[in-house]
Amino acid sequence: MVSYVADLCARIEFFQKWIDEGIPEAFWLSGFYFTQSFLTGQLQNYARTLKLPIDTLIWNFKVLKHSAELSRPASGCLAYGIFVDGARWDDDDSVIAESLPKVLFSGLPTIHLTPCETSKDPTDRRMVYPSPLYKTSGRKGTLTTTGHSTNFVMTLLLPITKQHTEKYWAKRGVACLLQLDD
Repeated sequence: MVSYVADLCARIEFFQKWIDEGIPEAFWLSGFYFTQSFLTGQLQNYARTLKLPIDTLIWNFKVLKHSAELSRPASGCLAYGIFVDGARWDDDDSVIAESLPKVLFSGLPTIHLTPCETSKDPTDRRMVYPSPLYKTSGRKGTLTTTGHSTNFVMTLLLPITKQHTEKYWAKRGVACLLQLDD
């Protein structure tokens, strides 16, 4: 109950700051009840601006350095509050890496999510791990009447080294989470 109340207070604070100060530079993803709706709204804004069909857009991901100065991007959005389960973020090489001993979860730095036309996607799929992003560590959910999962949010494409393949990280069960079990 204590963690629930703390989370609720943090959500209220996030949205109150948004009301008081205007659109934030970065968005706390776990602060949203329906994260998929927020992300779809971001894609819709981009699609309307460029007069593109929304179904031709995908997300590109750039994990920023922990020390990066944040400012609102020209397109897309900055997102924070994401944790990695089964791996960690290596800030020096900008890739996912083996977890440190006895560390189950590690924080991911702020991510720049940028809308991109599917036909113009520059991502080398051999050099990313398609990490599922879940709201909770349960890694399961049910489909709502809108067709969305109650737990799965999206797939994040996280850079990997040539040394390890997508299968390597999948066997380790690497996933990203918006909330920890505390």
